[in-house]
Amino acid sequence: QVQLVESGGGSVQPGGSLRLSCVVSGLTLDYYAIGWFRQAPGKEREALSCINTLDGSSHYADSVKGRFTVSRDNAKNTAYLQMNSLKPEDTAVYYCAVDSSKCFSTSFYVTTRYDYWGRGTQVTVAS
Repeated sequence: QVQLVESGGGSVQPGGSLRLSCVVSGLTLDYYAIGWFRQAPGKEREALSCINTLDGSSHYADSVKGRFTVSRDNAKNTAYLQMNSLKPEDTAVYYCAVDSSKCFSTSFYVTTRYDYWGRGTQVTVAS
């Protein structure tokens, strides 16, 4: 059974940083892509980034490019999302998901590509 568990969310002031983790169990991450998404109340789920676990290539949405960095540790079956310069509009529930195929800049935002999802972790940015 594949499970994804996000952690690292919390409350932070504007300009602060958080690092989210996504621990995957039930499969080996060597040949997958991990996507990061978020959903704010009343809004659609938004794709943020993806990383290909084989070669570490990654893609970002314009809204987070330059502020967020995705990484992975295949030995730990874990992906990370380092979030810097956080803004109040970054407040949302953050999710990770697994895609059994390589992700690309033109398709990583398609939620139906992802086979497994975590339950999310809340991030609140407020002063």
